[in-house]
Amino acid sequence: MARILVTSLPFAGHVGPTGALAAELVHRGHHVVAYTGRKYRDRFVAAGAQWLPWTRAQDFDDADLGATFPGLGDGKGLRGARANGDLILFGTASGQARDILAAAEREPFDLVVADQLGFGAGLAAEALAIPWASVAVTPLTMVSSRDLPPPGTPFPPGTGRLSRVRDALLRAAAGLAYRRLVDPRLNRIRAEVGLGRAALGAPDSLYSPRLLLAQGVPALEYPRTDLPGQVHFVGRLTPARRPDPAHQPPASRPDPPMPSPASRPDPAHRRPAWWSDLVAARTSGRPVVHITQGTLDVDLADLVRPAVAALAGAEALVVCTTGGVPPDTLGPLPENVRAAAFLPHDLLLPLVDVMVTNGGWGGVLAAVEHGVPLVVAGGSLDKPEVARRVARAGVGLDLRTGEPGRRRIRRAVATVLDGPEFRRRARALAAELAAAGGIPAAADLVEGLLTPRTGG
Repeated sequence: MARILVTSLPFAGHVGPTGALAAELVHRGHHVVAYTGRKYRDRFVAAGAQWLPWTRAQDFDDADLGATFPGLGDGKGLRGARANGDLILFGTASGQARDILAAAEREPFDLVVADQLGFGAGLAAEALAIPWASVAVTPLTMVSSRDLPPPGTPFPPGTGRLSRVRDALLRAAAGLAYRRLVDPRLNRIRAEVGLGRAALGAPDSLYSPRLLLAQGVPALEYPRTDLPGQVHFVGRLTPARRPDPAHQPPASRPDPPMPSPASRPDPAHRRPAWWSDLVAARTSGRPVVHITQGTLDVDLADLVRPAVAALAGAEALVVCTTGGVPPDTLGPLPENVRAAAFLPHDLLLPLVDVMVTNGGWGGVLAAVEHGVPLVVAGGSLDKPEVARRVARAGVGLDLRTGEPGRRRIRRAVATVLDGPEFRRRARALAAELAAAGGIPAAADLVEGLLTPRTGG
């Protein structure tokens, strides 16, 4: 079987899909090496992968980016987005490539599966002349199209003559800016890893030219007539469901392995003491609203606090997660509100009627997969793009800000709870996500890049 490198920036939202794919490739018999930060080492090791640490690339803790990158500030707005690119995405790319090249000198890789925003992995694969695949952890905002405005602009695709001209002018301006600002930086990194200059001119060049695994389905993207052939929609990348060994006949049940620190239950999977309140609400038909701000933008003042205040005293039971911030930071909670640092979506969402979120792509896909409609307050990075896609697909509302007021949140939640069309649409797209194949389909596509010599 093949020796496959799976790379992931050390962010929770990136490690989820890449970790699931690494586990599937291990299950299929491949030797998987996981290149990620120390914080997420055990996630991959527990799946059977070998860990390759970030050494030349500057490692970091996604829960405290300011400790490693003081210049990042609060990470909000255009300034925060630019600092994110300068310090993390481009700032670590050369080190990533050099780490991977050094590991390949010790023992070659047959294939690289790269986090789409881990730019160094693709450069290393190019330098090694081996095939590589990209795993999209966001919508396809960086795949340019003659049918869409460029990423980062606050417009939906034009439908009339004037708006289409607007989009064309914006694409031309974005292409010029990219060639002037990004191409020189990428070519400096290319030179550092022994690659020649390239006329890139568009962010598409940061994806694999052979395989891009797109999380989601076409209905959650804008329609386009020029989608590249290497793009394959694979639904939501989450661990494959396998038969429970406890259900096997006793004679065939293997002896259980001794637990290791990496394989012990994740504390996030422990049901909180108030879980029975949630089950009772669901059983009685009481609405359940979930509030989440993800694991990256965890300033609770942006969304969680105003959403809790907006829904205090409502009929609904409100369950909020703080993304790792201690729940008691919220102070005394209203009678109808429960809080936890983390709750796994696949455990919680079957009991939820509406999810209020800041627009992390992984969380949005999890909600849709469970047929749960959304209220999205996207304010930074790709999250406004996610919010627009949710509204366009009819699975929820876009609040058009990352810091909504209480009244706006309350009205939006009431609208979605009272609008059965949102849930019907979410359930329809849940079926489409399931049909896209998920992790097994993604692994099949990855194995399709292997040569007969390495096997698939």
